[in-house]
Amino acid sequence: MKEENKISRRKAIGSLGLGLAAVAATPVFDASARTGAFSVAADGLVDPTTKYPRPPFQHVNAPWPALTSEMNPKPDHGETTYKGSGRLAGRKALITGGDSGMGRAAAIAYAREGADVAINYLPREEPDAREVVELIKKAGRKAVAIPGDIRDESFCKRLVDEAAKSLGGLDILVSNAARQQTHDSIMDITSEQFDWTIKTNIYAPFWIIKAALPYLKPGSSIIGTTSVQATDPSGNLYDYAQTKAATTNYVKSLAKQLGPKGIRVNGVAPGPIWTPLQMGGGSTPEKLKEFGKETPLGRPGQPAELASIYVQLAANDASFSTGQIYGAAGGSGQP
Repeated sequence: MKEENKISRRKAIGSLGLGLAAVAATPVFDASARTGAFSVAADGLVDPTTKYPRPPFQHVNAPWPALTSEMNPKPDHGETTYKGSGRLAGRKALITGGDSGMGRAAAIAYAREGADVAINYLPREEPDAREVVELIKKAGRKAVAIPGDIRDESFCKRLVDEAAKSLGGLDILVSNAARQQTHDSIMDITSEQFDWTIKTNIYAPFWIIKAALPYLKPGSSIIGTTSVQATDPSGNLYDYAQTKAATTNYVKSLAKQLGPKGIRVNGVAPGPIWTPLQMGGGSTPEKLKEFGKETPLGRPGQPAELASIYVQLAANDASFSTGQIYGAAGGSGQP
């Protein structure tokens, strides 16, 4: 090789190296604008221990069901952080409890992934629901708001029929709504309170799934929100914990039943997540102050951190996942 060719080759390789270094050092877009409440390091990494607020928190007394607007700090549902990529284009989803918490995060993510979304919520939660509807519409998708109490069997049937009619079909069902109230002793739980929890957390999914099945075609997905309480129950959540054990089991049982029909059934099992569920009696003021501190990450999770799980379980590329429980508990709990 001639000397001038060697020199030219060195220059070319050197220029290539400088170019690659420049690409690596230059962000594709403004990271701070993308992530909102947290910052991205130069190498693209985000420290999960400092990504979101850590305890201690200030307890805010709020009647059940509490509203997102009553929380301090405000939860992140992905309003400014979730970016879609068309993974659910053309899909039709119904989400119970879609006004707040994990249901709200799933609704935002589904819309930004291309799905039309119907949400159910209690009438008192209308302010939260209106915000979600606007976010769905802003993503360019159809939004359907259906308030009502899922403890009523006839309403559950109307809910599904109205969602399917308004959306033009139904192929994703997220059974997420739940009631959680803390009681130090079983003696403090009245039969009325016990019935309220059982009706909301066990009967309602039974009624809603039955009503939805005639609409669900092969490729459809049912997703239940269970909890680490199903396998590691707290002493003060006697009734709630057993309903989540039931949720885990119906997911596994129904997956076997519906698998041959091409309908997948999976569950999401969060640990301590910063939602209105905690503010409206789901936790005591003392425990709320240190909420999430016991996790290895030292903080509670945010609803936005579960959004991608709900998307994955509904997406076509998760076609071999059924009967599975996906955990998100900051390093503690099961599964």
